[in-house]
Amino acid sequence: MATTWLDAVVVARTAATANIAVLDLAPAGGGPDFPAYTAGAHIDVLIDVLLEQGGLLEQGGLTRQYSLCGPPGTGQYRLAVLNDPASRGGSRAMHTLEVGDRLRISAPRNRFPLTAARRHLLFAGGIGITPLLAMVGSLDAEGGDYTLHYCVRSRGDAAFVSELADNPRVAFHFDDEDPGQRLDVDSCLGTPSPDTAVYVCGPGGFMDHVLGRAEAAGWPPAALHKERFAAGAPAPDAAEPGAFTVRLASTGAEYQVPEDRSALDVLLENGIDAPSSCQQGICGECVVRILAGEPDHRDDVLSPGEQADGLFAPCTSRALSRVLELDM
Repeated sequence: MATTWLDAVVVARTAATANIAVLDLAPAGGGPDFPAYTAGAHIDVLIDVLLEQGGLLEQGGLTRQYSLCGPPGTGQYRLAVLNDPASRGGSRAMHTLEVGDRLRISAPRNRFPLTAARRHLLFAGGIGITPLLAMVGSLDAEGGDYTLHYCVRSRGDAAFVSELADNPRVAFHFDDEDPGQRLDVDSCLGTPSPDTAVYVCGPGGFMDHVLGRAEAAGWPPAALHKERFAAGAPAPDAAEPGAFTVRLASTGAEYQVPEDRSALDVLLENGIDAPSSCQQGICGECVVRILAGEPDHRDDVLSPGEQADGLFAPCTSRALSRVLELDM
């Protein structure tokens, strides 16, 4: 199903740091409030950018995902965007937005929600604070039990410090300050507990470190929740991608997926109305159910339980069997 786009306008812009812009969005034209969302949700943003093709500049469109970091229930959306020097164009374009500029966004999706756990351990690295900031607001409103560990290279690079500084449940860890306050993952995680959930968001290396230490300490996969801003590195033991066939259960139609293409690419090229967004296996928009066949999961959005339950991300994952039958 194709994404339904909402028209938005920038109603406020502030600088959280020298490189992080906070943008408040409202419905364009005074329309009804944006759809409600829960902490951990993100939206797609459709961005018009100038792309260089063969030495010529032409207008192109990018779709990027940004976490909602403001308090739910206001009818507006707040984003915090890092001007990343390694950006593929999205963050640079977002940093050109000013009050009054219009853009198109999707309704919120949440693949990183708070669970029903009694206690919550939150680990944010850099701009990974964005979904966790919304979680802190929700947990405070509900009287939830949590600790947030916020890790940043330096205090000047940390967004929302003023909002969090007086919160006794927040611990800051700055790389360039007293070594005694740096993150000790093992100590902060403690002993695995069945009533505790762990949430991690930030750069890939930070996330891999925290999740790796949690797994080494015996935390079960079901207790570990993550949201990535970019696809993680392939597993060291991942098989080389091979060709396979996808079959659509609704029609019986079969499509060959070559080694160098994704199943999603092939479906879209053949006119199949397959939802998609990030095409990196991190947003969950394209997820479908497998009815037959053995998948080779390569996404960074589905939990082990969801994968075991037959869910599949065709933008990055592949097949170990010759044929995968999809519930499409």
